Amino acid sequence: MEDYLDPINSINMPELTDSGVALELLLSLKTGVRTLSIALTETASPALRKILRTQLDVLLDLYFETSELMMKKEWLKPYELSHQKEMDIKSAGNAISIAKLDLFPKNMNRKGLFPTPPKK
Repeated sequence: MEDYLDPINSINMPELTDSGVALELLLSLKTGVRTLSIALTETASPALRKILRTQLDVLLDLYFETSELMMKKEWLKPYELSHQKEMDIKSAGNAISIAKLDLFPKNMNRKGLFPTPPKK
């Protein structure tokens, strides 16, 4: 089992984190659109309906802006399903690798793993 504190395990982590956060945002926005749509159809108050419709428009704009950013960064390939499938499998493999990291290593000594300034 690998040690999560070993610097070798942080390679590509910023990019993985960015794409993961963007995907989580996209999924949350989808849920928000669904929830607001249901609320909009069940609201009797015209004033509240107007507010919900405005919020739904804002949420949809943010959803499309986020999905366009993800496509631009090549984190999402909705028009290339075979490539998207490969990316999803790789992402699942990364998640499994992260889950296998030893969160409580016996040896917590990190001496020599990180660059240290020269002694004067």
